[in-house]
Amino acid sequence: MHFPTFDNSFLRALPGDPETRIFPRQVQAALWSAVEPTPVEAPRLLAHSREMAAELGFSEADLVSPEFARVFGGNTLLPGMQPFATNYGGHQFGHWAGQLGDGRAISLGEAILPDGQRRELQLKGAGPTPYSRSADGRAVLRSSIREFLCSEAMHHLGIPTTRALSLVGTGEGVVRDMFYDGHPQLEAGAIVCRVAPSFLRFGHFELPAMRGDIELLRRLADFCIARDFPHLQGHGEALYADWFAEVCERTARLVAGWMRVGFVHGVLNTDNLSILGLAIDYGPYGWIDAYDPDWTPNTTDAAGRRYRFGWQPRVAYWNLGQLARALSPLFADPAPLQTGLERFAAIYTAADRDNTARKLGLAECRDRDVDLLRDLHALLQTHEVDMTLWFRALADIEPARPSLAPLEDAFYDADKRVAGEPAFDDWLARYATRLNEDPLVADERRARMHAANPNYVLRNWLAQEAIDRADAGDMAGIGELLEVMRRPYDDQPGQERFAGKRPDWAKDKAGCSMLSCSS
Repeated sequence: MHFPTFDNSFLRALPGDPETRIFPRQVQAALWSAVEPTPVEAPRLLAHSREMAAELGFSEADLVSPEFARVFGGNTLLPGMQPFATNYGGHQFGHWAGQLGDGRAISLGEAILPDGQRRELQLKGAGPTPYSRSADGRAVLRSSIREFLCSEAMHHLGIPTTRALSLVGTGEGVVRDMFYDGHPQLEAGAIVCRVAPSFLRFGHFELPAMRGDIELLRRLADFCIARDFPHLQGHGEALYADWFAEVCERTARLVAGWMRVGFVHGVLNTDNLSILGLAIDYGPYGWIDAYDPDWTPNTTDAAGRRYRFGWQPRVAYWNLGQLARALSPLFADPAPLQTGLERFAAIYTAADRDNTARKLGLAECRDRDVDLLRDLHALLQTHEVDMTLWFRALADIEPARPSLAPLEDAFYDADKRVAGEPAFDDWLARYATRLNEDPLVADERRARMHAANPNYVLRNWLAQEAIDRADAGDMAGIGELLEVMRRPYDDQPGQERFAGKRPDWAKDKAGCSMLSCSS
Protein backbone atom coordinates (compact mmCIF):
# COMPACT_ATOMS: atom_id res chain seq x y z
CA MET A 1 0.00 0.00 0.00
CA HIS A 2 1.18 3.53 -0.78
CA PHE A 3 1.80 5.74 2.22
CA PRO A 4 2.76 9.42 2.42
CA THR A 5 5.96 10.77 3.92
CA PHE A 6 5.41 12.14 7.40
CA ASP A 7 7.21 15.05 9.05
CA ASN A 8 5.69 15.67 12.45
CA SER A 9 6.82 19.23 13.12
CA PHE A 10 4.30 19.83 15.91
CA LEU A 11 5.91 17.12 18.01
CA ARG A 12 9.46 18.24 17.24
CA ALA A 13 8.96 21.92 17.93
CA LEU A 14 6.65 21.98 20.93
CA PRO A 15 6.83 20.43 24.42
CA GLY A 16 5.03 17.17 25.03
CA ASP A 17 3.60 15.42 28.06
CA PRO A 18 6.22 13.27 29.81
CA GLU A 19 3.56 10.93 31.20
CA THR A 20 2.95 8.06 28.79
CA ARG A 21 0.10 6.32 30.62
CA ILE A 22 -3.42 7.08 29.41
CA PHE A 23 -5.65 8.29 32.22
CA PRO A 24 -7.64 11.51 32.73
CA ARG A 25 -5.48 14.29 34.10
CA GLN A 26 -4.53 17.95 33.88
CA VAL A 27 -1.54 18.21 31.56
CA GLN A 28 0.70 21.13 32.46
CA ALA A 29 3.41 22.89 30.39
CA ALA A 30 2.78 20.64 27.38
CA LEU A 31 0.83 20.98 24.15
CA TRP A 32 0.46 17.31 23.30
CA SER A 33 0.45 13.80 24.71
CA ALA A 34 1.66 10.68 22.93
CA VAL A 35 -1.23 8.24 22.60
CA GLU A 36 -1.97 5.40 20.22
CA PRO A 37 -5.42 4.58 18.86
CA THR A 38 -7.18 1.71 20.59
CA PRO A 39 -7.60 -1.21 18.13
CA VAL A 40 -11.12 -2.20 17.13
CA GLU A 41 -12.66 -5.58 16.48
CA ALA A 42 -13.48 -5.48 12.77
CA PRO A 43 -12.47 -2.31 10.90
CA ARG A 44 -14.28 -1.95 7.58
CA LEU A 45 -14.18 0.93 5.12
CA LEU A 46 -17.72 2.27 4.72
CA ALA A 47 -17.08 5.39 2.64
CA HIS A 48 -14.25 7.60 1.42
CA SER A 49 -13.60 10.87 -0.37
CA ARG A 50 -11.99 10.13 -3.70
CA GLU A 51 -10.70 13.71 -3.95
CA MET A 52 -9.03 13.56 -0.55
CA ALA A 53 -7.63 10.10 -1.22
CA ALA A 54 -6.11 11.30 -4.51
CA GLU A 55 -4.59 14.36 -2.84
CA LEU A 56 -2.86 12.10 -0.31
CA GLY A 57 -1.73 9.69 -3.03
CA PHE A 58 -3.90 6.67 -2.17
CA SER A 59 -4.95 4.55 -5.14
CA GLU A 60 -8.23 2.72 -5.57
CA ALA A 61 -6.37 -0.50 -4.80
CA ASP A 62 -5.11 1.05 -1.55
CA LEU A 63 -8.62 2.04 -0.54
CA VAL A 64 -10.08 -1.45 -0.89
CA SER A 65 -7.16 -3.16 0.84
CA PRO A 66 -7.68 -4.54 4.36
CA GLU A 67 -4.61 -2.59 5.47
CA PHE A 68 -6.27 0.75 4.68
CA ALA A 69 -9.20 -0.11 6.95
CA ARG A 70 -6.82 -1.25 9.68
CA VAL A 71 -4.79 1.96 9.51
CA PHE A 72 -7.76 4.32 9.48
CA GLY A 73 -9.66 2.19 11.96
CA GLY A 74 -6.79 2.63 14.40
CA ASN A 75 -5.41 -0.92 14.40
CA THR A 76 -2.01 -0.25 12.84
CA LEU A 77 0.26 2.62 11.85
CA LEU A 78 1.99 3.51 8.61
CA PRO A 79 5.74 4.22 8.72
CA GLY A 80 6.35 7.73 10.00
CA MET A 81 3.09 8.08 11.91
CA GLN A 82 3.50 9.28 15.50
CA PRO A 83 0.03 9.49 17.04
CA PHE A 84 -0.76 12.20 19.58
CA ALA A 85 -3.60 14.16 21.17
CA THR A 86 -3.33 17.90 21.75
CA ASN A 87 -3.98 19.99 24.84
CA TYR A 88 -6.29 22.99 24.68
CA GLY A 89 -8.96 24.81 26.65
CA GLY A 90 -11.95 26.89 25.67
CA HIS A 91 -14.93 29.04 26.44
CA GLN A 92 -18.08 26.96 26.17
CA PHE A 93 -21.42 28.76 25.93
CA GLY A 94 -19.66 31.93 27.04
CA HIS A 95 -17.93 30.49 30.12
CA TRP A 96 -14.34 29.39 30.63
CA ALA A 97 -14.27 25.59 30.78
CA GLY A 98 -10.60 25.04 31.58
CA GLN A 99 -8.61 22.24 30.00
CA LEU A 100 -10.52 20.33 27.32
CA GLY A 101 -8.15 18.77 24.77
CA ASP A 102 -8.60 16.05 22.17
CA GLY A 103 -10.86 13.71 24.10
CA ARG A 104 -11.46 11.33 21.22
CA ALA A 105 -9.38 12.75 18.39
CA ILE A 106 -5.95 11.26 17.79
CA SER A 107 -3.69 12.77 15.16
CA LEU A 108 -1.61 10.24 13.25
CA GLY A 109 0.93 12.73 11.93
CA GLU A 110 1.58 15.39 9.31
CA ALA A 111 1.63 13.97 5.78
CA ILE A 112 3.77 15.82 3.23
CA LEU A 113 2.14 16.26 -0.19
CA PRO A 114 4.18 16.26 -3.42
CA ASP A 115 4.01 20.07 -3.53
CA GLY A 116 5.38 20.37 -0.01
CA GLN A 117 2.10 21.22 1.70
CA ARG A 118 1.18 19.48 4.94
CA ARG A 119 -1.98 17.61 5.82
CA GLU A 120 -2.54 16.44 9.37
CA LEU A 121 -4.46 13.16 9.54
CA GLN A 122 -6.67 12.78 12.59
CA LEU A 123 -8.88 9.91 13.70
CA LYS A 124 -12.07 10.89 15.49
CA GLY A 125 -13.48 8.13 17.66
CA ALA A 126 -10.24 6.16 17.98
CA GLY A 127 -10.26 5.65 21.74
CA PRO A 128 -9.39 7.40 25.00
CA THR A 129 -6.71 10.02 25.54
CA PRO A 130 -5.57 11.88 28.66
CA TYR A 131 -8.21 14.48 27.74
CA SER A 132 -11.18 12.11 27.56
CA ARG A 133 -12.19 12.80 31.16
CA SER A 134 -14.73 10.05 31.95
CA ALA A 135 -15.58 9.29 28.31
CA ASP A 136 -14.55 6.32 26.16
CA GLY A 137 -13.05 8.26 23.24
CA ARG A 138 -15.34 6.55 20.75
CA ALA A 139 -17.90 7.88 18.25
CA VAL A 140 -21.13 6.40 16.94
CA LEU A 141 -21.98 5.73 13.31
CA ARG A 142 -24.74 8.35 13.06
CA SER A 143 -22.54 11.27 14.11
CA SER A 144 -19.61 9.95 12.09
CA ILE A 145 -21.72 9.83 8.92
CA ARG A 146 -22.81 13.41 9.54
CA GLU A 147 -19.22 14.60 10.04
CA PHE A 148 -17.91 12.72 7.02
CA LEU A 149 -20.62 14.05 4.71
CA CYS A 150 -20.60 17.63 5.95
CA SER A 151 -16.82 17.97 5.75
CA GLU A 152 -16.93 17.14 2.06
CA ALA A 153 -20.19 18.95 1.30
CA MET A 154 -18.79 22.19 2.73
CA HIS A 155 -15.65 21.83 0.63
CA HIS A 156 -17.67 21.47 -2.54
CA LEU A 157 -19.72 24.52 -1.56
CA GLY A 158 -16.45 26.46 -1.63
CA ILE A 159 -16.35 27.15 2.11
CA PRO A 160 -13.02 26.64 3.96
CA THR A 161 -13.27 23.44 5.99
CA THR A 162 -11.48 20.49 7.46
CA ARG A 163 -11.89 17.52 5.15
CA ALA A 164 -12.70 13.84 5.57
CA LEU A 165 -10.69 11.02 4.02
CA SER A 166 -12.57 7.99 5.24
CA LEU A 167 -15.38 6.54 7.33
CA VAL A 168 -14.53 3.21 8.94
CA GLY A 169 -16.94 0.99 10.84
CA THR A 170 -15.41 -0.54 13.96
CA GLY A 171 -17.50 -3.68 14.31
CA GLU A 172 -18.08 -2.69 17.93
CA GLY A 173 -20.94 -1.11 19.82
CA VAL A 174 -20.84 2.21 21.65
CA VAL A 175 -23.26 3.13 24.44
CA ARG A 176 -24.74 6.62 24.10
CA ASP A 177 -27.64 8.50 25.67
CA MET A 178 -28.63 10.43 22.53
CA PHE A 179 -31.17 12.69 24.25
CA TYR A 180 -29.50 12.87 27.67
CA ASP A 181 -32.76 11.58 29.12
CA GLY A 182 -31.47 8.57 31.02
CA HIS A 183 -32.10 6.04 28.24
CA PRO A 184 -28.71 5.04 26.82
CA GLN A 185 -28.59 2.65 23.89
CA LEU A 186 -25.96 0.51 22.21
CA GLU A 187 -25.12 1.97 18.80
CA ALA A 188 -22.73 1.02 16.03
CA GLY A 189 -19.28 2.58 16.35
CA ALA A 190 -17.29 4.32 13.61
CA ILE A 191 -14.15 6.39 13.04
CA VAL A 192 -13.72 9.35 10.68
CA CYS A 193 -10.29 10.31 9.40
CA ARG A 194 -10.27 14.09 9.31
CA VAL A 195 -7.71 16.01 7.26
CA ALA A 196 -6.52 19.62 7.55
CA PRO A 197 -3.31 21.64 7.24
CA SER A 198 -3.66 22.18 10.99
CA PHE A 199 -6.18 21.43 13.72
CA LEU A 200 -5.02 24.30 15.95
CA ARG A 201 -7.95 26.08 17.59
CA PHE A 202 -8.43 29.31 19.49
CA GLY A 203 -8.44 27.19 22.64
CA HIS A 204 -4.87 26.02 22.08
CA PHE A 205 -3.75 29.60 22.75
CA GLU A 206 -6.25 30.27 25.51
CA LEU A 207 -5.11 27.47 27.82
CA PRO A 208 -1.46 28.50 28.33
CA ALA A 209 -2.55 32.15 28.60
CA MET A 210 -5.13 31.35 31.28
CA ARG A 211 -2.51 29.32 33.15
CA GLY A 212 -0.01 32.19 32.98
CA ASP A 213 2.44 30.14 30.91
CA ILE A 214 3.42 33.00 28.60
CA GLU A 215 6.57 31.32 27.34
CA LEU A 216 4.54 28.34 26.10
CA LEU A 217 2.02 30.73 24.54
CA ARG A 218 4.82 32.52 22.70
CA ARG A 219 6.35 29.28 21.48
CA LEU A 220 3.00 28.12 20.12
CA ALA A 221 2.34 31.44 18.38
CA ASP A 222 5.81 31.45 16.80
CA PHE A 223 5.39 27.87 15.64
CA CYS A 224 1.90 28.47 14.21
CA ILE A 225 3.03 31.52 12.25
CA ALA A 226 6.12 29.80 10.88
CA ARG A 227 4.33 26.61 9.85
CA ASP A 228 0.81 27.74 8.95
CA PHE A 229 1.31 31.42 7.93
CA PRO A 230 4.74 31.35 6.25
CA HIS A 231 3.81 34.26 3.96
CA LEU A 232 3.79 36.64 6.93
CA GLN A 233 7.07 38.47 7.38
CA GLY A 234 8.55 40.62 10.13
CA HIS A 235 9.10 39.86 13.78
CA GLY A 236 7.89 40.64 17.27
CA GLU A 237 4.66 42.49 17.90
CA ALA A 238 4.28 43.63 14.29
CA LEU A 239 4.30 40.01 13.14
CA TYR A 240 1.87 38.94 15.86
CA ALA A 241 -0.43 41.82 14.88
CA ASP A 242 -0.42 40.83 11.20
CA TRP A 243 -1.10 37.23 12.17
CA PHE A 244 -4.04 38.07 14.44
CA ALA A 245 -5.50 40.35 11.78
CA GLU A 246 -5.37 37.52 9.26
CA VAL A 247 -7.03 35.12 11.69
CA CYS A 248 -9.80 37.70 12.11
CA GLU A 249 -10.13 38.10 8.35
CA ARG A 250 -10.27 34.36 7.68
CA THR A 251 -12.88 33.91 10.42
CA ALA A 252 -15.01 36.69 8.93
CA ARG A 253 -14.95 35.10 5.48
CA LEU A 254 -15.77 31.69 6.95
CA VAL A 255 -18.83 32.90 8.83
CA ALA A 256 -20.00 34.94 5.83
CA GLY A 257 -19.87 31.70 3.82
CA TRP A 258 -22.03 29.96 6.40
CA MET A 259 -24.57 32.75 6.28
CA ARG A 260 -24.70 32.65 2.49
CA VAL A 261 -25.66 28.98 2.31
CA GLY A 262 -27.73 28.68 5.51
CA PHE A 263 -25.34 26.61 7.63
CA VAL A 264 -25.59 26.67 11.42
CA HIS A 265 -22.57 25.29 13.27
CA GLY A 266 -24.51 24.70 16.48
CA VAL A 267 -21.69 24.82 19.02
CA LEU A 268 -19.39 27.79 18.35
CA ASN A 269 -17.28 27.51 21.45
CA THR A 270 -13.76 28.92 21.25
CA ASP A 271 -12.37 25.39 21.14
CA ASN A 272 -14.42 24.84 17.97
CA LEU A 273 -12.95 27.69 15.94
CA SER A 274 -9.90 26.99 13.79
CA ILE A 275 -6.92 29.33 13.83
CA LEU A 276 -6.82 28.82 10.04
CA GLY A 277 -10.40 29.95 9.54
CA LEU A 278 -11.70 26.48 8.67
CA ALA A 279 -15.05 25.00 9.61
CA ILE A 280 -14.16 22.40 12.23
CA ASP A 281 -15.98 19.93 14.50
CA TYR A 282 -19.23 19.00 12.78
CA GLY A 283 -21.35 18.07 15.79
CA PRO A 284 -24.95 19.27 16.23
CA TYR A 285 -24.89 21.36 13.07
CA GLY A 286 -27.89 22.07 10.89
CA TRP A 287 -29.06 23.66 7.66
CA ILE A 288 -31.78 26.26 7.51
CA ASP A 289 -34.96 24.90 5.91
CA ALA A 290 -37.68 27.48 6.57
CA TYR A 291 -35.76 30.73 7.06
CA ASP A 292 -35.39 31.50 10.76
CA PRO A 293 -32.45 33.52 12.11
CA ASP A 294 -33.33 32.37 15.64
CA TRP A 295 -33.03 28.65 14.89
CA THR A 296 -30.36 26.54 16.55
CA PRO A 297 -29.94 22.82 15.83
CA ASN A 298 -28.34 22.10 19.23
CA THR A 299 -30.62 20.75 21.97
CA THR A 300 -28.12 21.95 24.59
CA ASP A 301 -28.55 25.47 23.19
CA ALA A 302 -32.35 25.35 22.98
CA ALA A 303 -32.99 27.64 25.94
CA GLY A 304 -30.42 30.41 25.39
CA ARG A 305 -30.01 30.05 21.61
CA ARG A 306 -26.54 31.51 21.85
CA TYR A 307 -25.50 29.71 18.67
CA ARG A 308 -28.58 30.51 16.59
CA PHE A 309 -28.13 31.10 12.87
CA GLY A 310 -28.41 34.87 12.95
CA TRP A 311 -25.99 35.27 15.86
CA GLN A 312 -23.05 33.46 14.29
CA PRO A 313 -21.20 36.64 13.21
CA ARG A 314 -21.43 38.21 16.66
CA VAL A 315 -20.42 34.97 18.40
CA ALA A 316 -17.39 34.66 16.11
CA TYR A 317 -16.46 38.24 17.02
CA TRP A 318 -16.85 37.46 20.73
CA ASN A 319 -14.66 34.39 20.35
CA LEU A 320 -12.00 36.45 18.58
CA GLY A 321 -12.16 38.79 21.56
CA GLN A 322 -11.27 35.86 23.82
CA LEU A 323 -8.40 34.95 21.51
CA ALA A 324 -7.22 38.57 21.63
CA ARG A 325 -7.29 38.45 25.42
CA ALA A 326 -5.23 35.26 25.36
CA LEU A 327 -2.64 36.82 23.02
CA SER A 328 -2.47 40.13 24.89
CA PRO A 329 0.63 39.13 26.94
CA LEU A 330 2.54 39.15 23.63
CA PHE A 331 1.77 42.86 23.18
CA ALA A 332 2.89 45.91 25.13
CA ASP A 333 -0.11 47.81 23.80
CA PRO A 334 -3.51 46.19 23.01
CA ALA A 335 -4.16 48.58 20.09
CA PRO A 336 -3.03 46.08 17.38
CA LEU A 337 -5.45 43.50 18.76
CA GLN A 338 -8.29 45.99 18.60
CA THR A 339 -7.25 46.76 15.02
CA GLY A 340 -7.54 43.06 14.24
CA LEU A 341 -11.04 42.92 15.68
CA GLU A 342 -11.99 45.93 13.60
CA ARG A 343 -10.61 44.04 10.63
CA PHE A 344 -13.10 41.26 11.33
CA ALA A 345 -15.98 43.74 11.32
CA ALA A 346 -14.84 45.40 8.09
CA ILE A 347 -14.20 42.14 6.23
CA TYR A 348 -17.45 40.56 7.40
CA THR A 349 -19.45 43.62 6.36
CA ALA A 350 -17.79 43.60 2.92
CA ALA A 351 -18.33 39.85 2.51
CA ASP A 352 -21.95 40.15 3.62
CA ARG A 353 -22.57 42.90 1.07
CA ASP A 354 -20.91 40.77 -1.60
CA ASN A 355 -23.23 37.90 -0.60
CA THR A 356 -26.19 40.25 -0.95
CA ALA A 357 -25.18 41.25 -4.46
CA ARG A 358 -24.48 37.70 -5.56
CA LYS A 359 -27.60 36.15 -4.03
CA LEU A 360 -29.81 38.83 -5.61
CA GLY A 361 -27.98 38.77 -8.95
CA LEU A 362 -26.67 42.33 -8.80
CA ALA A 363 -23.37 43.69 -10.08
CA GLU A 364 -22.80 45.44 -6.75
CA CYS A 365 -24.51 45.96 -3.42
CA ARG A 366 -25.86 49.43 -2.82
CA ASP A 367 -26.99 50.60 0.59
CA ARG A 368 -30.66 50.19 -0.30
CA ASP A 369 -29.96 46.61 -1.42
CA VAL A 370 -29.12 45.80 2.18
CA ASP A 371 -32.59 47.02 3.11
CA LEU A 372 -34.08 45.05 0.24
CA LEU A 373 -32.56 41.81 1.49
CA ARG A 374 -33.43 42.57 5.12
CA ASP A 375 -37.06 43.08 4.16
CA LEU A 376 -37.03 39.83 2.20
CA HIS A 377 -35.62 37.92 5.18
CA ALA A 378 -38.46 39.24 7.34
CA LEU A 379 -41.01 37.99 4.81
CA LEU A 380 -39.35 34.59 4.52
CA GLN A 381 -39.41 34.16 8.28
CA THR A 382 -43.02 35.32 8.73
CA HIS A 383 -44.39 33.15 5.94
CA GLU A 384 -42.30 29.99 6.49
CA VAL A 385 -40.32 29.97 3.26
CA ASP A 386 -37.44 27.63 2.46
CA MET A 387 -34.22 29.65 2.22
CA THR A 388 -32.38 27.47 -0.30
CA LEU A 389 -35.33 26.95 -2.63
CA TRP A 390 -36.33 30.62 -2.59
CA PHE A 391 -32.96 32.01 -3.56
CA ARG A 392 -32.37 29.33 -6.18
CA ALA A 393 -35.73 30.01 -7.82
CA LEU A 394 -35.31 33.78 -7.56
CA ALA A 395 -33.03 33.54 -10.61
CA ASP A 396 -36.13 32.63 -12.65
CA ILE A 397 -37.87 35.95 -11.97
CA GLU A 398 -38.45 38.03 -15.11
CA PRO A 399 -38.01 41.73 -14.29
CA ALA A 400 -40.58 42.70 -16.91
CA ARG A 401 -43.25 40.48 -15.31
CA PRO A 402 -42.31 39.72 -11.68
CA SER A 403 -44.47 36.91 -10.33
CA LEU A 404 -44.53 34.69 -7.27
CA ALA A 405 -45.23 31.63 -9.44
CA PRO A 406 -41.57 30.43 -9.84
CA LEU A 407 -41.19 30.64 -6.05
CA GLU A 408 -44.30 28.82 -4.89
CA ASP A 409 -42.52 25.52 -4.17
CA ALA A 410 -40.43 27.27 -1.51
CA PHE A 411 -43.43 27.76 0.80
CA TYR A 412 -44.10 25.21 3.54
CA ASP A 413 -47.62 26.41 4.31
CA ALA A 414 -50.08 27.19 1.51
CA ASP A 415 -52.19 29.39 3.78
CA LYS A 416 -49.18 31.48 4.74
CA ARG A 417 -48.30 31.82 1.07
CA VAL A 418 -51.75 33.13 0.24
CA ALA A 419 -51.70 35.51 3.20
CA GLY A 420 -48.29 36.80 2.18
CA GLU A 421 -48.95 37.31 -1.54
CA PRO A 422 -49.56 41.08 -1.36
CA ALA A 423 -46.36 41.68 0.63
CA PHE A 424 -44.33 39.40 -1.63
CA ASP A 425 -45.78 41.05 -4.73
CA ASP A 426 -44.69 44.44 -3.39
CA TRP A 427 -41.21 43.10 -2.67
CA LEU A 428 -40.90 41.51 -6.11
CA ALA A 429 -41.90 44.80 -7.71
CA ARG A 430 -39.13 46.59 -5.80
CA TYR A 431 -36.71 43.84 -6.79
CA ALA A 432 -37.69 44.05 -10.47
CA THR A 433 -37.15 47.80 -10.43
CA ARG A 434 -33.69 47.26 -8.97
CA LEU A 435 -32.85 44.62 -11.60
CA ASN A 436 -33.84 47.01 -14.36
CA GLU A 437 -31.30 49.50 -13.01
CA ASP A 438 -28.52 46.92 -12.88
CA PRO A 439 -25.99 46.51 -15.74
CA LEU A 440 -26.02 42.69 -15.69
CA VAL A 441 -27.93 41.08 -18.54
CA ALA A 442 -30.28 38.16 -17.84
CA ASP A 443 -27.80 35.35 -18.52
CA GLU A 444 -25.09 37.03 -16.44
CA ARG A 445 -27.50 37.59 -13.57
CA ARG A 446 -28.71 34.00 -13.62
CA ALA A 447 -25.17 32.58 -13.69
CA ARG A 448 -24.11 34.88 -10.84
CA MET A 449 -27.07 33.80 -8.73
CA HIS A 450 -26.61 30.10 -9.42
CA ALA A 451 -22.96 30.36 -8.39
CA ALA A 452 -23.96 31.87 -5.04
CA ASN A 453 -27.21 30.03 -4.27
CA PRO A 454 -26.72 26.25 -4.11
CA ASN A 455 -29.29 23.88 -5.50
CA TYR A 456 -28.27 21.18 -3.03
CA VAL A 457 -27.25 21.50 0.61
CA LEU A 458 -26.77 18.76 3.19
CA ARG A 459 -30.16 19.12 4.80
CA ASN A 460 -30.48 17.25 8.08
CA TRP A 461 -33.27 15.05 6.78
CA LEU A 462 -31.12 13.91 3.85
CA ALA A 463 -28.29 12.99 6.19
CA GLN A 464 -30.76 11.20 8.46
CA GLU A 465 -32.07 9.12 5.58
CA ALA A 466 -28.51 7.98 4.86
CA ILE A 467 -28.03 7.22 8.56
CA ASP A 468 -31.25 5.21 8.75
CA ARG A 469 -30.18 3.17 5.73
CA ALA A 470 -26.75 2.59 7.27
CA ASP A 471 -28.31 1.46 10.53
CA ALA A 472 -30.22 -1.12 8.48
CA GLY A 473 -26.95 -2.31 6.91
CA ASP A 474 -27.17 -0.37 3.62
CA MET A 475 -24.19 1.97 3.28
CA ALA A 476 -24.96 2.96 -0.31
CA GLY A 477 -26.95 6.00 0.79
CA ILE A 478 -23.78 7.69 2.08
CA GLY A 479 -22.08 7.55 -1.32
CA GLU A 480 -25.24 8.53 -3.19
CA LEU A 481 -25.67 11.66 -1.07
CA LEU A 482 -21.99 12.54 -1.28
CA GLU A 483 -22.10 12.24 -5.08
CA VAL A 484 -24.90 14.81 -5.28
CA MET A 485 -23.14 17.15 -2.86
CA ARG A 486 -20.05 17.14 -5.07
CA ARG A 487 -21.86 19.50 -7.48
CA PRO A 488 -24.09 21.60 -5.22
CA TYR A 489 -24.51 24.52 -7.64
CA ASP A 490 -25.47 22.42 -10.67
CA ASP A 491 -28.88 21.25 -11.83
CA GLN A 492 -28.52 17.46 -11.74
CA PRO A 493 -31.20 15.66 -13.77
CA GLY A 494 -32.68 12.73 -11.87
CA GLN A 495 -31.58 14.04 -8.47
CA GLU A 496 -34.43 16.47 -7.87
CA ARG A 497 -35.51 14.85 -4.61
CA PHE A 498 -32.21 15.89 -3.03
CA ALA A 499 -33.14 19.50 -3.78
CA GLY A 500 -36.64 19.26 -2.30
CA LYS A 501 -37.83 21.02 0.82
CA ARG A 502 -38.06 19.28 4.17
CA PRO A 503 -40.85 16.65 4.17
CA ASP A 504 -43.48 16.76 6.91
CA TRP A 505 -42.15 13.61 8.57
CA ALA A 506 -38.80 15.29 9.18
CA LYS A 507 -40.10 18.42 10.91
CA ASP A 508 -39.86 16.97 14.42
CA LYS A 509 -37.90 13.75 13.83
CA ALA A 510 -34.74 13.27 15.89
CA GLY A 511 -31.70 14.06 13.77
CA CYS A 512 -33.73 16.23 11.39
CA SER A 513 -34.73 19.18 13.55
CA MET A 514 -32.68 19.26 16.74
CA LEU A 515 -29.55 17.29 17.59
CA SER A 516 -27.57 16.76 20.75
CA CYS A 517 -23.81 16.76 21.24
CA SER A 518 -24.05 13.01 21.92
CA SER A 519 -21.82 11.10 19.53
